Amino acid sequence: MGFWSAARSAPVRWRVFRGCRLCAVIGVNELLAAAALLLVIEGIWPFLSPATFRRALQSVVAEADGPLRLAGLVSMLAGVALLYLVN
Repeated sequence: MGFWSAARSAPVRWRVFRGCRLCAVIGVNELLAAAALLLVIEGIWPFLSPATFRRALQSVVAEADGPLRLAGLVSMLAGVALLYLVN
């Protein structure tokens, strides 16, 4: 089964991009829902305690590149592992 035949036979579950069958295949709505949830979760801390959030950002800015890269790598690996477990 080719890509375009899979796009034609994909279940119609999209809301945002109604005319785009390719968007239904790649799951654009799921991606947008995940991005929206990420924004909600990331907004909780600055909304509840802006002073501690500001202090945390200032400490991150003062860090060297090495620890920040390590934190980014650990975050990416944790995300990939979570995606693997969920799927």
